[in-house]
Amino acid sequence: MLDIIAQLTKSSRSMQSGGVAKHIFGAMVLAAVIYAGGFAFDQHLRLKNGPWRVTFTQETNGAPAIIVNQPKFGITDLRIVFAGEMTTNAPATVAFDIPQKSALFGKVKFEDLTYLPGTLTFDFFGHEIELIPRTLYLNRKARPWQSNSTITVTTNEKPASLPVPNPKYR
Repeated sequence: MLDIIAQLTKSSRSMQSGGVAKHIFGAMVLAAVIYAGGFAFDQHLRLKNGPWRVTFTQETNGAPAIIVNQPKFGITDLRIVFAGEMTTNAPATVAFDIPQKSALFGKVKFEDLTYLPGTLTFDFFGHEIELIPRTLYLNRKARPWQSNSTITVTTNEKPASLPVPNPKYR
């Protein structure tokens, strides 16, 4: 009888040490699956709306213009013309889907592309144009998005200097 109890105890100990290793391995596999699933879901959220697509072009009179498109938010063919300015670049479309893409004319002042389409701020010939999904900012003045329309900004509208942002929190 004692032999049987000794064998059961010995067998139970070997099963317990094997069981702990199985539990640790199982926990590691579960953590890896949760991490991979969470990462894939976050990537989906980051990319699902797609980037801003900005076409850099010229009007027939040579004035530079941009055409803004963001189909997921219903923003299509919004043209901003910079009257009184000149550029020599050929037309091209840039999808701002990764950081540090350059504009064909003007410059990118700020970009936050963490969750697309994100926020883009440009300086075009002294005009600050900011693309945000909820609204368009021209020289720091909010304007509603209006698809299939043209906005002309002139040199008279160019601010002598843009106001310094006033942060809400200090």
